Amino acid sequence: MSEIRLDGQVAVVTGAGRGLGREHALLLGARGAAVVVNDLGGALDGAGGEASPAEQVVAQIRAAGGTATVDTNDVSTPESASRIVATATETYGRLDILVNNAGILRDRSMAKLTPEEIGSVLDVHLGGTIWTSRAAWPVMTGQGYGRIINTTSAAGLFGNFGQTGYAAAKAGIWGVTKTLAIEGARNGIQVNAIEPGARTRMTENLLGDLADRLDPSLVAPVVLWLAARECATTGEVYNVGGGRVARVVIAQTPGFFSREITAEALRDGWDALNDPGRAEVMTTFQQEMGVLVGLLADGDPSAVADA
Repeated sequence: MSEIRLDGQVAVVTGAGRGLGREHALLLGARGAAVVVNDLGGALDGAGGEASPAEQVVAQIRAAGGTATVDTNDVSTPESASRIVATATETYGRLDILVNNAGILRDRSMAKLTPEEIGSVLDVHLGGTIWTSRAAWPVMTGQGYGRIINTTSAAGLFGNFGQTGYAAAKAGIWGVTKTLAIEGARNGIQVNAIEPGARTRMTENLLGDLADRLDPSLVAPVVLWLAARECATTGEVYNVGGGRVARVVIAQTPGFFSREITAEALRDGWDALNDPGRAEVMTTFQQEMGVLVGLLADGDPSAVADA
């Protein structure tokens, strides 16, 4: 089996001083990429900052014979995100891989949520993903090549108590991933996302007995594969954790259709409408719209969608 190599390529990994980002940076560096290790070095809620976590990761990559440099810029503003990309282009002359991993937690139930708490979480997770991608976009477009790997979460897909801001940001990253994959296709830019389950500062108090089985190093190989030239996948989201990798999809039931729709008809057909047994995976909004167009074209005002 030939080894996946990234020789001659340059990668930026945000939030790479600890946890998942650290493992991503170490593996990319071990496979030949020059790595910009971005990390503020702050607390879990984003407060404070020190270079030492990023410096330690850079030292590890270099000690193993790799190439890396530290970047301590914030991801949450367009200006600072541009500086992160500039670190890559000014130091190494290009940027091939961007791993948007940086994040903070400021969990609070809706009854106690403040604008400051939700704003900062949205700025780092969602804003950080958007702004670093935007900064990398002209570089990758000019090269006719790029790989962007974003980080979403189960909270963004299914919700989680006390995580309104975090869930909103992570759900937004799903949409960003799908959209950038469409926009980047003509310029050789592939964009995917991972939905990781791993022991990190964010999760170690939530995982209980599972923590020891969810080492973050078990997530990094998926990032390496999605970053590889050989990988042709774009616009997808993968659940990753503990050695398991699975594609995450959007599906719809056949549903209920009537041109004379009433609340009472919905009531009577509600169980069938919600039955996931015959759900269909949807990959584009055109596919979703096509279902309705087909029903409307049939011209039967009392038809129930069952195809």
